Amino acid sequence: MQTVKMVITGPFSAGKTEFIRAISEIEVVSTDQQITSAAEKLEKPSTTVAMDFGRITVDDDLVLYLFGTPGQRRFDFMWEILAEGMLGFVVMVDSAKPETFREAKSILETFRAYAPTPYVVAANKQDHPDAWAAEDLRIALRIEDGVKLLPCVAKDKESVKNVLLELLYSILEEMDKQ
Repeated sequence: MQTVKMVITGPFSAGKTEFIRAISEIEVVSTDQQITSAAEKLEKPSTTVAMDFGRITVDDDLVLYLFGTPGQRRFDFMWEILAEGMLGFVVMVDSAKPETFREAKSILETFRAYAPTPYVVAANKQDHPDAWAAEDLRIALRIEDGVKLLPCVAKDKESVKNVLLELLYSILEEMDKQ
C-alpha cells in the first residue's frame, strides 16, 4: 500500500478546510478555534490553529493523506512541520479576494523553499460573482506557465477531486523521472 502525503495551504479563509471536508472519506480531524477578532469573525466564526487532516483511498494500492495548514501567519510555525514528508502541495487562493493574492504568493514561495515537490494552485470560489478567472490569477500571482492553475469550488467534491488528481499526476510524473 502506497501512501501519499499532500498539504493543502493558502491564506486565511481561502477554503482549505472546506476543500478537505468535501472529499475526505473519514470525518476530518480539525483543530478549529473560535475567532475573537471582530474583523476576522465577520468572515468566518473559527480558524484552523494546527491542522486539518483527511484521507482518501484511491484504490487498493493508494491512499492520499491530506493535511490542511493554518492560514494565519501567527500559526505559520506549523507549516514546516506539516510540510515534512509531503510529496506535493496545493495552494488555495480565494479568487474573489484580490487583497489576499500577495499572501497566497508568499505562502507558495515558502512551501517551495521547504521542499522541491510538485504543486498546483487552486483558484477557489469560482462560483462567486467577483471571482477572478484562473488565467487572470496566473498573471496577478506571476505563476509560471508550466504550473497547473486550476479553477475550483472547494465545496464541490468533483472540483476538489480534479485538483487532487492533477497534483497526483504531477507527483507520479516526478517519481517516474527519479
